[in-house]
Amino acid sequence: MFNNNKILVVIPARGGSKGIPRKNIRLLGEKPLISYAINTAKSSQYVDDVVITTEDPAIATMAEKFGCSTLKRPVELSGDEVPLDPVIYDAVIQKEKQAFDEYDLIVTLQPTSPLLKTATLDAAIEKFRDFDVHTVVSVVDDRHLRWGYDEANQRYFPLYRERVNRQYLPKSYKETGSLLITRRGYLTEESRFGENIDIIETSTEESIDIDTYQDWWIAENYLNKRKIAIVVNAYDEIGTGHIYRCLSIASKLVFDDVVFILNKEHQLGIDIVKSYNYPYIVHDDKDEIYETLNKINPHIVINDILDTSLEYITKLKEAGYFVINFEDLGEGIQAADLVFDALYEHNLDIPNVHVGREYYILKDEFFFQNRKIITNDINNVLITFGGTDPNNLTEKALQAVIHSGYDKTITVILGMGYPNIFNNIIIYENVNNMSEHMFKADIILTSAGRTMYEVCSIGVPCICLCQNEREQTHVFGNHQNGFMNLGLGRDLSIEDISKEFGNLVEDYDLRTYMNQRMLSIDLRHGFENIQLIIKTAYSQFERRNDNNEYLQ
Repeated sequence: MFNNNKILVVIPARGGSKGIPRKNIRLLGEKPLISYAINTAKSSQYVDDVVITTEDPAIATMAEKFGCSTLKRPVELSGDEVPLDPVIYDAVIQKEKQAFDEYDLIVTLQPTSPLLKTATLDAAIEKFRDFDVHTVVSVVDDRHLRWGYDEANQRYFPLYRERVNRQYLPKSYKETGSLLITRRGYLTEESRFGENIDIIETSTEESIDIDTYQDWWIAENYLNKRKIAIVVNAYDEIGTGHIYRCLSIASKLVFDDVVFILNKEHQLGIDIVKSYNYPYIVHDDKDEIYETLNKINPHIVINDILDTSLEYITKLKEAGYFVINFEDLGEGIQAADLVFDALYEHNLDIPNVHVGREYYILKDEFFFQNRKIITNDINNVLITFGGTDPNNLTEKALQAVIHSGYDKTITVILGMGYPNIFNNIIIYENVNNMSEHMFKADIILTSAGRTMYEVCSIGVPCICLCQNEREQTHVFGNHQNGFMNLGLGRDLSIEDISKEFGNLVEDYDLRTYMNQRMLSIDLRHGFENIQLIIKTAYSQFERRNDNNEYLQ
């Protein structure tokens, strides 16, 4: 009841749907379509009674299983051509006779709008706080550049004054059909509208009205949408690879809501995420991470922060999140649901840990890049050591190439965190077409991090200099896979690097071998491999949670 108004929700549900046969009792997700409207109505803080009007015994039986009473709809009100007004009127008359009482507000709730939220229903009811409101109808903002047609003159004409972007057009609303509330005195066999009409604006998601299989597919995807929090950073010591991997993941999660959780002390990571226009929240420390996650309540938490502690992951699990970690060698892997390490091909014999090249997520731009064909001539050498290059291997590699006597094009690419200290070389900074630069190169000098996989996908002969001891464990960068790995970069002299570079320039057969070894490796299905594992593990996680709730 609201403001002393007794409220009845009527859900009209025919059995004779032709677009999607028997749609009202088909399973949408794991529940029959009719159940969503019933649950929305029964969850309202204001609704007094909910009733289904149907001519179909199977629909009536299903409605009763979800705790909803039913009314038998007369045959003459069950055809395709019958409008809703007489159907709702008949249901109200029947219900009032049963209850020996009258209702003040009549709500029509369509079962074909399963995504309508109870909060929206309650907000629509609250509109009747104003006694001048007779009817409230649900709408969605539907501003577009529209055209009409003049039958007499057989010509089309614009229904707008000037062509502007959608957000600058005057508001234009379309009825969703999901929700209509009217005062009892204005309900007749011919109409459910009073004189003074108000609207309740719904989201695009809530406005879905299932009439076709395409509508059903859209609704399924909305229902399966998950909220995913990605905890990641970028700064000098760890570089930018973690954040770019997470951006690649986010770009593929088109049916999910993704938010980044970033440390406010690491501006580099914030700047990168901001440039991609993803939502993000900053934090000070782990305690604030917990608080942030508690507020947004994600289904899944992805950590790409290197080694995690058992305490940190255990707290996430206790909060009920499904936890996925990347490149984690810490104790937290014992509690995480899944761990993926493309760089470390170690064998920890832990079922939830998946390692190896098949879990590398290649950036989108590399999927469509041509593959390298080796020639005798070396006309372009590319030097790139990631976003920050803490050991300044860029400069050491450049000096080594010059020391070798090589006198053709040298391309140096610096990341966002690297200071440009070169005055006599043409430099590219923070490029967004790395695959093109790599393809144009005949030899690449880089670190033994994620860039190796990008180089491999194109097939360019590559010399690796490891930034640190951790990179030395990245066993993918070896001779068998087509790489010349010289070890820890800071321990190498310019002369050492120059000698190996010169040998590679002169050895066409070696460069051809490196190219062929690289191109024999499949790096284009990393995300799909990860996705298959996550799908299975997450389904099991959900079933366990459902069983726990049932047992409680």
